[in-house]
Amino acid sequence: MSDASWWRGAVIYQIYPRSFLDTNGDGVGDLPGIIQRLDYVASLGVDAIWIAPFFRSPMADFGYDIADYRDVDPLFGTLEDFEQLLAKAHRLGLKVMIDQVLSHTSDQHAWFKESRENRHNPKSDWYVWADAKPDGSAPNNWLSIFGGSAWQWEPRRGQYYLHNFLASQPDLNFHHPDVRVAVLDNVRFWLDKGVDGLRLDAINFCFHDRALRDNPPKPKEKRIGRGFSADNPYAFQYHLYNNTQPENLDFLGELRTLLDRYPAAVTLGEISSEDSLATMAEYTRGQRLHMGYSFELLSSDFSAAYIRRTVEQLEAQMSEGWPCWAISNHDVERVLTRWGNGDASPRLANLLTAMLCSLRGSVCVYQGEELGLNEAEVPFEALRDPYGITFWPNFKGRDGCRTPMPWDDSALAGFSDTVPWLPIDEAHKLLAVTRQEADPESVLQGFRRFMQWRATQPCLRRGSIRFLDTPEPVLAFVRSHAGEQVLAVFNLGKQPQAFALASIGPAQLLAGHGLPQGTLQGSQLQLPGHGVLFARLAGS
Repeated sequence: MSDASWWRGAVIYQIYPRSFLDTNGDGVGDLPGIIQRLDYVASLGVDAIWIAPFFRSPMADFGYDIADYRDVDPLFGTLEDFEQLLAKAHRLGLKVMIDQVLSHTSDQHAWFKESRENRHNPKSDWYVWADAKPDGSAPNNWLSIFGGSAWQWEPRRGQYYLHNFLASQPDLNFHHPDVRVAVLDNVRFWLDKGVDGLRLDAINFCFHDRALRDNPPKPKEKRIGRGFSADNPYAFQYHLYNNTQPENLDFLGELRTLLDRYPAAVTLGEISSEDSLATMAEYTRGQRLHMGYSFELLSSDFSAAYIRRTVEQLEAQMSEGWPCWAISNHDVERVLTRWGNGDASPRLANLLTAMLCSLRGSVCVYQGEELGLNEAEVPFEALRDPYGITFWPNFKGRDGCRTPMPWDDSALAGFSDTVPWLPIDEAHKLLAVTRQEADPESVLQGFRRFMQWRATQPCLRRGSIRFLDTPEPVLAFVRSHAGEQVLAVFNLGKQPQAFALASIGPAQLLAGHGLPQGTLQGSQLQLPGHGVLFARLAGS
């Protein structure tokens, strides 16, 4: 595999810097903390890290509201710290991807401060401004994901500005060519630093409908949240006009032209649209994004049928592009809580890792998944997430998946020597890294064994995928690459499963992955609860 295609089949470890390791005693993780733990990350057998935003920010949305794209916020360290992080990661063989939040800025960004002053300054059209309706109400019915109208009144200009997220996150006007040039120049700054990839936050939100047409209402039975609560008013509309506009395709082409000057650098777009799978396929077609991922497997549906249907739908549409799959991240409830239904067993944790890392595509693994962490309980008085505070108690926000990494089982879990920004879940201390390092049967050691084994299986990293008919809760598919075929079967349930698997022919079981292995005699397959079967098919 050439260096320029390192990302195909890669496992990308997401680091949420606020919660990784605090080295300066302020209760918040930082870049030196990441540097200190890079050897640990490399020991996991992953290929790359993705670091959530660490840029200058008032932290209203914890870094996703950027005030200066080209500097590190003092909370996290310095630009020199990032350069040291990049150098050490590369020495360890790890690629480094960083978040780029292009669709909006903080209201503390110099661009917005200038733009809001009046309607005639050089940056007056750099954001999405609109006049009020004759009755003074907002220009249209668009809603913010974080609750309420997507429009905020600005008295200096006597106009509303658009914010798809918090009111302190105004949307840039990508219809303005100077905005696109400036945004790409900021991206170039980090590429010149030597980053290996960009995770593009909310990349389908860059453009809005010029005519500001109202979004149509969505029937109640179709109000399904993807990364947001289904009772959030945001789910009450078809979001046809405030994101995923056709003009975005040309911008992705401009972005790809820039990336092509850095042949080993890659883009990974976060996509949440009315049909995210179709948008993923469209955005990764031709000279656009290298990879895309959506919230489909970040849902609450943990059935073999749903996983198969989701992947097959994408495969049917993605003729050219490359997918990236995730079952946890910093925006959703941790997968062991979401899919475990009260079962947070080590066997389930390792099964989920194996299943995810056997799908066609690349993979994002969220910090703590390798430990089998469940969702932390964060009381209302300790919440920091404005999303959770607004929608409490029906939706508790994102703090439960963002609590500090448990490095040891001490009072502060080895994360900090002072009270951390979010409380540490007592249950997480029992799953601390130091405890699991000493236990050969731990989730952590199982994670490492599987990653080491997966690295020896080209079919799992690069192959095509074909699903097989199996009874619920069993998921089965064949990965094919360079004349070889590997059968992968997963029992998503606690109870053993026995059934016939037709039309696969002779097969040789593959060992070394470290998971509870099923048996295959002719066409008869038996799987233990939360067990797997990997086999090389005859003739391959």
